[in-house]
Amino acid sequence: MEPPVVVSAPTRLDLAGGWTDVGPYPSDFGGEVVNFAINLRVTVEANPQSDVKVSFPVPRGSGLGTSSALQVALEALSNPAEIENPHILAEKAFSSESEAGNFCGRQDHWVSALGGFNNLLFIVDSVESIPFEPMRSSKNWLKKHFLLVFTGISRISGEMQTPVWQRYIDGDSDVKNGLHMIRSAAREMASGLQQDRRDFVVNSLRTVCLGVDMIDSSIHGPFKNVIEPLLADGSVAAWKAMGAGGGGCVGILCTSNGIESVISAVEKADWSIIDWDFEYEGVRMDM
Repeated sequence: MEPPVVVSAPTRLDLAGGWTDVGPYPSDFGGEVVNFAINLRVTVEANPQSDVKVSFPVPRGSGLGTSSALQVALEALSNPAEIENPHILAEKAFSSESEAGNFCGRQDHWVSALGGFNNLLFIVDSVESIPFEPMRSSKNWLKKHFLLVFTGISRISGEMQTPVWQRYIDGDSDVKNGLHMIRSAAREMASGLQQDRRDFVVNSLRTVCLGVDMIDSSIHGPFKNVIEPLLADGSVAAWKAMGAGGGGCVGILCTSNGIESVISAVEKADWSIIDWDFEYEGVRMDM
């Protein structure tokens, strides 16, 4: 009996720049994203004697890029040799997901294929990966203070994004300026992590939130009743919804003295904290 073939790809946390990897913005202005892979991997197991089995480490629609990680893993299963060419694999996975009708950007496929920290530029239909490695002290601080929380609140991302992009096409200045703010936050985030400038990281996340509120004030609405009091009392330095905001996860950057207060508030709201760690390996195959 042949052993099963197992392919897995990591999910991700997006810190800044999300939305600007989605067309038509890259063609009009060029997008930029900072994200990193986490150790919650989507797994596809192919057994010659049975159907393909898929395992998700978090609920689908969580805002962590599960559908893109699945697509990367499926592409790798179909084309094992391309695991050695993650950039090509990422583009094929993006094309497959787009052709299947899922309105998406490219950042998720690239981080799932590559793993690690990524600073990505999106120009028209091309992607450039900028060499990027945060300081160890930055990573230690982020791991300790950045809580990943599953709220159980989930909306269909495509349905949420469609009216935003229609307003963009119609020339809505709030949408355009909000996207510019989100894009500018990516460069500040990269600088902050590379220089251990924590004030840069905090300001970048705050800028992302302001930009998202400009493009659609309803995106962050379901989470604010829990998080805004924590911002007001100094327990939270900054936060953002993961992904485009349609998923159920938020990332909360706690202050040094605020972690316990945030955990207490999260539990009171019946939200759950997801344990995570950095993942430096992208898509992989285990025979």
